[in-house]
Amino acid sequence: MTATDEAAPPTGAKRIRPQHLVIGLGAGIAIFTAISGIVPLITDWHSDEPVHREVFGNIPSAVKLAFYVVIPVSIFAGAVLFAQRTKNWQRGGPDDRGTTTKNVKRRMEDFRAGTSMKTLLRDPAAGIMHSLIYFSFLILLGVTTTLEVDHQLPEGAKFLYGGTYQGFSFVGDIAGLALLVGVVWAIVRRYVQRPYRIRIKSKPEHALILGTFLALAVTGFGAEVWRIALEGRPDYEVWSFVSYPLSALIEDSGSLSGGHQIWWIAHVASFVLFLAILPVTMLRHMFTSPLNMYLRDKQRPKGAMKAMPNLMETELETFGASTVEDFTWKQLLDTDACTMCGRCTSVCPAHATGKPLDPREIVLKTGEVMAATGDPKVSPPLSIDDEITIGADSLFERITPEEVWACTSCKACDEICPVNIEILDKILDMRRYLSLMESNFPTELGNAYRSMENSGNPWGMSQAERAKWTEKVGDEVPLVDGSEAFEHEYLYWVGCAGSFDDKNQKVTQAMAKLLQRAGLDFAILGPSENCTGDPARRSGNEYIFQMLAMQNIEVLNGMGVKKIITQCPHCFNTLMNEYPQLGGHYEVMHHSKLLEQLVTSGQLDLSRARLEDRIVYHDSCYLGRHNDIYMAPREVIGRLGGVEVVEAPRNGTKGMCCGAGGARMWMEETIGTKVNDARSEELIETGANRIATACPFCYIMIDDGVKGAGKDDDEVKVADIAMHLVEAIDAGEAADNAAVHGGGLDGAPVAGA
Repeated sequence: MTATDEAAPPTGAKRIRPQHLVIGLGAGIAIFTAISGIVPLITDWHSDEPVHREVFGNIPSAVKLAFYVVIPVSIFAGAVLFAQRTKNWQRGGPDDRGTTTKNVKRRMEDFRAGTSMKTLLRDPAAGIMHSLIYFSFLILLGVTTTLEVDHQLPEGAKFLYGGTYQGFSFVGDIAGLALLVGVVWAIVRRYVQRPYRIRIKSKPEHALILGTFLALAVTGFGAEVWRIALEGRPDYEVWSFVSYPLSALIEDSGSLSGGHQIWWIAHVASFVLFLAILPVTMLRHMFTSPLNMYLRDKQRPKGAMKAMPNLMETELETFGASTVEDFTWKQLLDTDACTMCGRCTSVCPAHATGKPLDPREIVLKTGEVMAATGDPKVSPPLSIDDEITIGADSLFERITPEEVWACTSCKACDEICPVNIEILDKILDMRRYLSLMESNFPTELGNAYRSMENSGNPWGMSQAERAKWTEKVGDEVPLVDGSEAFEHEYLYWVGCAGSFDDKNQKVTQAMAKLLQRAGLDFAILGPSENCTGDPARRSGNEYIFQMLAMQNIEVLNGMGVKKIITQCPHCFNTLMNEYPQLGGHYEVMHHSKLLEQLVTSGQLDLSRARLEDRIVYHDSCYLGRHNDIYMAPREVIGRLGGVEVVEAPRNGTKGMCCGAGGARMWMEETIGTKVNDARSEELIETGANRIATACPFCYIMIDDGVKGAGKDDDEVKVADIAMHLVEAIDAGEAADNAAVHGGGLDGAPVAGA
């Protein structure tokens, strides 16, 4: 489905919708299955090969008839139930996820990553367990299909005999054993080991699902064991290396035929139960998760929020998301693709520090409202308690504003999700509604909004003070007026924190010195630079974001700016990924990438820069997970002589947020442990005496956390990578000067020194 799917069809035309395709596919499979039972009755083709298996051997005709009636009916009924879910997704708005020549390769890579268990194997134990169940089930399905295909072929075309049959039996037993191991492992994991993220959402349907898979594996082996015993344990069945030895334990007391029939019927019954629960329990993710992964690629960049129309001109009467219909169809598909694994829960910094947010609950609660208010109503993504009632098509029937505002927008939940569910988008869309439609936001945000609207920055400082930091830079920093043509190569976008925050002014000064040292032609806007609007947009206030963004774009476009450098990942993300939505197209570079290039090329010489310290880098969420920049800051600090670079336990894609993203920088944190305190403790525990950051918010939050833990600068020094570089360069030059002044011309010590 794409945005064009939402267009009105021609008068009198009947559109084929996704639910019709689902029903058609189910009907086709059901009819094919029924025909496959009828054809052998007409053809009566049998194999005379001594090494083979007779299909439906020892199974009465009445039971065979029931099989070919019940299975097709179950398949068709499942398709109808699944179609009802697809109809619910279409309540959402348009979202262009069409396949094109440009994205088809990425789509197939995403699909393969899911179906090959690559994403699940990020957690090795859970990934291997799930792989045992998933791949063995597919193999067993292939084994059954192969047997049925051979059943349909005439005598001369049959292939399942001799060595082929023995290999077939061997593969079947391997898959059956793997399925059994995987299911038992899953049962132990859920009900014995009980990790937190699984324990808190275990429901009766999990027991039903695992019990069904266990029954499939056990009855499959049971039917095979009794069949081999009934056939007199022929030597060629030794390739069924599990069932053949077990068949020796069964005594022929005249009940072998009946015993085999009971096991066979039990196996078929367990498969019918599987078909019955497939569309109405979380098992549906067998279909929806691969589909969701295939549709992962989207038109906007990874770090960008959904574009909104110009709020000054639009005729829309409501903004953001408060009902199911306010989400897109893809966001609703997400709710049925969720595997309930809880990985998002396990990495959420808000949840880990005692806040009311659980990302998994956002997905499940959205699905609950969708299921309860659909036409027709369908089962929720996961069974819910009886006392929970949903009386209206409102997301806030189940989701509280406190959950929405606790989010730091770190994107850890999206990044770790093995099936690519987009959780952050849902939270930010709900923030838009709360902020724009209900003015329901934390009080402190109101102050930031007023400051951005009146002063052009959330600090509420005078714009005239934006360039004051230049007074402490040795060489003059070129300052340009926003009304004149830009004649420099780079615009250095300092950002609000770099301009007004005492700590981050030192970062700006250090960066200016490095740019001058590298000989780059750059200038700053000073008072002509406004906040990019990131705090407003991430907190849902699209109105203020657009106001600030349009002012900035007008200045930048009018000046002819092409290249921008910024040390703030939030400014970087907004300028590069979101300003194009409003007509601002620039080549934007974060200072970590620029410094990496300057150091690598030798334009910035670090050959004598030294810091005899142990240093750990703290990943910025908006640099890392939002824009996939992880190595550049590490490369920069790793170039310094004398340093020992160590990693925090949570780093890279799994790095923990500092707690300031998503406009949390301007909100009080009163519930549970402070996120920055928890993260700072992790960094301190690495034993590093220096912590490097690459984001002004991270610098503020981690420095506060380290100080709160009782560590002074001489014990653990927190600073931006630019500050560490300047200090290392200065230290190297000071050492050189000391060597020159402290030694003779040939470097020998001066007598008497």
